[in-house]
Amino acid sequence: MAGIKYEIIEQVAVLSESPKGWQKEVNLISWNDREPKYDIRDWAPDHEKMGKGVTLTSEEWQALKTFIQQQ
Repeated sequence: MAGIKYEIIEQVAVLSESPKGWQKEVNLISWNDREPKYDIRDWAPDHEKMGKGVTLTSEEWQALKTFIQQQ
């Protein structure tokens, strides 16, 4: 994406893959040289294109994990 700088710090998990090869991934990403956040979104195989997603702080990520474990 033009104008947005990102660096995948850690690839956490692949949740699914579409027939076209795009993967829904959970990654720890630094956006525009800021503190890394957990990120859930679809990525093209080369990580050059991405879909819309959700970013979570470490605190939000921990709250989500706690919620899921209680289900």
